Amino acid sequence: MSGTPEGPVHPEPAETHRAEPALTERDAGRREAELRDYRAAFRVARLAMALVDRDGVVVAANDSLGALLGTEAGALREQAAADLVDLASDGRTWHAYREVLRGRRSRFRCTRRLKHADGRSLWAEVTVAPVPGDRRVLLSIADISDRRELQARLRHLQMHDPVTRLPNRTLFFERLAAALEEPAAPREPHESYESYESYGYGRTGRIGLCYIDLDGFKAVNDTLGHRVGDRLLAAVAGRLTECADSDGYTRSGGHLVARLGGDEFAILVEDSTGTEQLTDLARSVLDALQEPFDLAGQRLSVSASIGVVERSGRGTTATALMQAADTTLYWAKADGKARWTLFDPERNAHRMTRQALSSTLRPAVEDGEFALEYQPLVDLADGAVRGVEALVRWHHPQFGPLPPNRFIGIAEEDGSIVELGRWILRTACRQARQWQKDHPRERPLFVSVNVAVRQVWDSDLVADVAGILAETGLAPHLLQLELTESAVMGSAGRPLQALQALSDMGVRIAIDDFGTGYSNLAYLSRLPVSVLKLDGSFVRGFQDEEHANAADELIVEALVRLAHRLGLTVTAECVETAGQASRLRRIGCDTGQGWLYSRAVTPERIAELIGTEPLPA
Repeated sequence: MSGTPEGPVHPEPAETHRAEPALTERDAGRREAELRDYRAAFRVARLAMALVDRDGVVVAANDSLGALLGTEAGALREQAAADLVDLASDGRTWHAYREVLRGRRSRFRCTRRLKHADGRSLWAEVTVAPVPGDRRVLLSIADISDRRELQARLRHLQMHDPVTRLPNRTLFFERLAAALEEPAAPREPHESYESYESYGYGRTGRIGLCYIDLDGFKAVNDTLGHRVGDRLLAAVAGRLTECADSDGYTRSGGHLVARLGGDEFAILVEDSTGTEQLTDLARSVLDALQEPFDLAGQRLSVSASIGVVERSGRGTTATALMQAADTTLYWAKADGKARWTLFDPERNAHRMTRQALSSTLRPAVEDGEFALEYQPLVDLADGAVRGVEALVRWHHPQFGPLPPNRFIGIAEEDGSIVELGRWILRTACRQARQWQKDHPRERPLFVSVNVAVRQVWDSDLVADVAGILAETGLAPHLLQLELTESAVMGSAGRPLQALQALSDMGVRIAIDDFGTGYSNLAYLSRLPVSVLKLDGSFVRGFQDEEHANAADELIVEALVRLAHRLGLTVTAECVETAGQASRLRRIGCDTGQGWLYSRAVTPERIAELIGTEPLPA
C-alpha cells in the first residue's frame, strides 16, 4: 500500500552552531541519568522502535523491532531504515520521509505491508518523527495486522449478501466505478484482441453488463415461503457464478457476479471484447437457469429476463450504464420475458422522446401549443362537403409539428387525454359554430371529434359534451363523436350508458376504423351508433382497377348493406383515387374522406370550401 503522510510541512531554520552554557557537574550527572533511563526504556519498550540518523541509517533498534521483523536487534544497525520498512516503494512516501530527515517536516505516518523473516506478511503503521534536542529521528512501527484482519472481515460482511454470499450492491458499484476510472492500454488499430493480449496488455477500455431479473420469483415467495425463496436465490447465484467463471472470454480476475437486491442480479464484465461476448454470456445464463432446481425435495423451474449493455468505458458513467441496463431489462420483460435484449440506442432515443413528450404534454395544452386541422367528409353522391373531422396537431417547441399518432397514445397512458380531449372538443365545436355564423345561408357542417375510451371512464363525458354544446351554441346533431371499434364493441356499464345518453341528446356516435377490431356485427344492433367508418385497408384494395379483387368489393358491399339495414350511414376512409370513389359510390357508400378530396387543412381553408362547387368525385 502507498504511504499516507500526515501532518503539515513545517520548515525549520537551518541549524546554527551556538555556544551552550557550561553545565555544572550536578547538571551533567542528571542528564547522564536521564539518558540511561531513556536508553533503558527504548530497549524494553513493547513498541518496535529504531533511532535513525540524518542519512537514514539505523543507529539503534530495540528488541521489539527485531522480534517484529524476525531478527536480532543488533543486526539492524547500519541498515537503511527505508529498506527495512519499505519507505522507498512510492515517490510520495519517500519524499515525506526525506523531508523529516532534513528537518523540514515535523512527522509523517504511513501503513506498510512488511515481510517477517519466516515469510509471513504483516501490516504495520510506521511513524517517523524527530527526537527533541537531537539530530536523529525516531522510527516507530506498530503491528496492526489484527486490526486490518478485523476490518477486512467487517468489510466482507458489509459488502456481501448474506443469502447468496455474492457481492452486494455497494461492492458492485464500487467495482464498477473503479473499472470506469481505469484507462485502456494502448492498442494499434490493426491489432486483434488476441494479439493485443499477447503483448502483455489486459485492458480493452470497454465494459459490459448483464442485468438479470428472475421471472415470477414473487410467486415462489408467496406460495412456498421466504425460506424456499432464499434457497432458490442461493442456487441461482451458484449457476450465475459458474456461467461467469466458464466464460471463454474471461480475462484475469474474472467477472463480478453480484446480487443487487430482491431477485435482481448483475454480471459485470470488465475489459469486454464486444457485444458477442455479452450476448453469449446472456445465452449461457438463460440455458443454465432453464434447468430445474432441486431444493430439499422441491423441484422448481425459473426463467429470467436479461438486459445486456456493452460499450466503451470512456465517457460512460455508472449512472448512465445502469440506466441503460435498467431500460434494456424493461424491454426484455415487455417483449415476453425469458429472454435477453441488447441495448438499442435508437429504441432508447425513441423512449427518451416519449418521456420528453409525456413530461411536457399537460402544460402544452395551457401554453397553446396545440391546433386543429380539419379534413372534409364528402357526400359520394354529389361531391358536397357535409362535415369535417377535427385532427389535432402539436406544434412542439423542440420536435416541431407532431401528428396525433406521436402523442395521443402517450396522452391516453398518462391520463392527460382527458384534458386534451376536452380542449379539442371545445375548440372544434366553437369552430363549427363559427362557420355556421359566417355562412348562415349554407347547410351547416357537422364536426367529427375522436374520443378515447379513457375519456369515457375518467371524466363525465356526457356532462362535458352538454356543457360545451351549451357554451358554444352548436346544435347536438352537428357533433359526431368517433370511438374505435375495439373501444365500442363489448361496451357495458358506464361506457354504454354514456354512449346512450349522448345519442339521446342528439349527438351522433361513429365507430372509427371499423373492420379492424372485433367485427361483432350482431352487437351493432344493441349500440347507439349512427355511423360506421370503414377502415382504410378495405378501400386500399380498390386501388388497382385493372386487377380488382372481387372479394374486397363483396365484403365492403355486404358491410354497407348491413349497415343500411340497421339504419346506419357508412363513411369510407383513405379515398385517394377517382376509381375508388366511383366503386364506393356504386356499392352504396354514403360519404368519403381522403386525399382525393383534401388533406387536413386549416379552418380558413374549410371556410373557403363552404358553398363552393362540389369536390371531385
